[in-house]
Amino acid sequence: MNRTGRALTLGCLLLLTPLLTLAEEGNSLLIPATGRCTLNTQPQDLDKALKACESTADAGDAEAQFELGEYYHTQSPPQLDKALAWFQKASLQGHAEAQYRLGGMFFKGEGVKANNVQAYILLKMAAVNGAEDALDMADEVSEQMPREELEHATQVLGQIFRKYLLELQNAEGRSPFSPLP
Repeated sequence: MNRTGRALTLGCLLLLTPLLTLAEEGNSLLIPATGRCTLNTQPQDLDKALKACESTADAGDAEAQFELGEYYHTQSPPQLDKALAWFQKASLQGHAEAQYRLGGMFFKGEGVKANNVQAYILLKMAAVNGAEDALDMADEVSEQMPREELEHATQVLGQIFRKYLLELQNAEGRSPFSPLP
C-alpha cells in the first residue's frame, strides 16, 4: 500500500470512530454496527432463528429489523404487513437499505397505498445514508410527480435535514451556529 493509501485508510478510520459514537448515542440518522440475524437456515431451524431475530429486533437492533423486513418481503407470498412494520422500524433508525425498501413499497403501492411524496422522501434519505440505488429510484419517482408534490417533498426533506444538523451540533454541546466538524 502506498503512502497516500495508508493516509486515506487512517483518515477513514479516524472519521469512523466519532460516527459510531454518535450512532450508539442514539443519533437518528446513523446506525450502530451490532448483531445480525441468520434467517437462511434449514427449514427445521427457521422458527428458532425467527424468534432469536425478533428478540434482537425488538431490542432495537436496526439490522435485525431490516433482516426481518427483508425476510417477510421475499416470502412467497410476501407478508407485506410484517415487512412494512419491520422496514419502518429500521428506517426510523436511519437504516439506508430499509429506507430504500420502504421507499420502493410506497412507490409501487406494496402493502400500502402508493404515495410518491413519501417514496421520494424515503429514497432521498436512503441515498444520503448510503443506499446506492436509491437516487435512481428517486429520479424515477420524481418523473411521475407533479411540480407541487415535488416541491412539498423537497420542503419536508429540508426540514428533516435541518433538524438532523441541529442534532449533530447539539450532540457535542455546540451552538447551532457553530460550523460542522
